[in-house]
Formats: sequence, C-alpha cells, structure tokens
Amino acid sequence: MAKIIEGLYYSESHEYVKVEGDYAYVGITDYAQHALGNIVYIDLPEVDDEVNVDEEFGAVESVKAASDLNSPVSGTVVEVNEALEDHPELLNEDAFTNWIIKVQLSDKSELDTLMDSKAYEEFCQQ
Repeated sequence: MAKIIEGLYYSESHEYVKVEGDYAYVGITDYAQHALGNIVYIDLPEVDDEVNVDEEFGAVESVKAASDLNSPVSGTVVEVNEALEDHPELLNEDAFTNWIIKVQLSDKSELDTLMDSKAYEEFCQQ
C-alpha cells in the first residue's frame, strides 16, 4: 500500500499539496511514483512561471512511461527543487520529502476542491 500523509491535499492526478501559510509545496504522491517506476527525468518549470489549477506545469519520465504534472493549485512558482534535475530518482526514494515546486497561492479556496488523506486513500483503492 502506498504511503499517504494526513494533513496534505491530494488531486485525482496524484499530486499532493502541502500548505504553509500563503505557499504550497507541490509534488507527486507515493502512489504515483510506485505506478511510474524508476523515474529517470523531470521537466521543471521556471521560477516566476504562473501555474493554473488542473493545467500542466511539467512532466516526469520513468523507464516505463512519461506523465504530465498537473498543478492542483494556481499561483506563481517561487522555487523549484533543483536537486531533482540531477537526481530525479529522489522522487522514488521519498516522494513526500522531495517536493517539485513551491507556489505562492493566488486562490486558497481552490484547496477546497482537493481530497484529504482519507478521500485520497479511498480514491486509490478504486
């Protein structure tokens, strides 16, 4: 069973959101990294890029498949996890520690459309 952390928000496309004040850390879930297999490449956005809810902001590639990254929130990218550029496999080691982007949220009410840990766990079992 994939690891799911309480207190985070989850999207149907298997991204998580960890909120700290007006900022959100966005990454892929443990479920997603298991499904992808060994991640070998990640396409990251630039700092100051705008992201919009449900729109693509990058991609991850594994030995099995490529998958778009869809933003669960809207806002401005204030930081990218540059360690992933050289070591995308960090997502396989611990998807929750190795967030992908940090976003300054433009509309916190969007968080209400995301799942909590319990709802996400049920979603993954479907």
